[in-house]
Amino acid sequence: MAASIPLVSVDRKGLTGPALRTFFRIAEAWKLNEMEQMRLLGVDSRSTLQNWKRGAVSAIPKDALERISYVLGIYKGLQILVPQTADDWVRKPNMAKPFGGQAAIERMTSGNVADLYVVRQYVDGQRG
Repeated sequence: MAASIPLVSVDRKGLTGPALRTFFRIAEAWKLNEMEQMRLLGVDSRSTLQNWKRGAVSAIPKDALERISYVLGIYKGLQILVPQTADDWVRKPNMAKPFGGQAAIERMTSGNVADLYVVRQYVDGQRG
């Protein structure tokens, strides 16, 4: 009988602090307002967002970590692709198919994690 291999579990407590600090630095660079931050993180409550900003949370949900991962990937990809204008790119109208003339931030703040994935895939695809 074959031994089963345990699935690697994500250490959400260990990742929460660094993930949130990184997210809020990116939010500052992108000049995101509170509603945009809440939508990117999948948070419904302003008080929750404020608690997370203060670090008053031991572990954020897996969904929020996934969202931050996409945001970080988008940020990093843009820094490589267009380092001079990377932080402005998210607000510029974009005629590429995934955006339909809207700014990437519009797609990213739809509330759906799948839209963050689409933007991340687009940025990664542009990098080649």
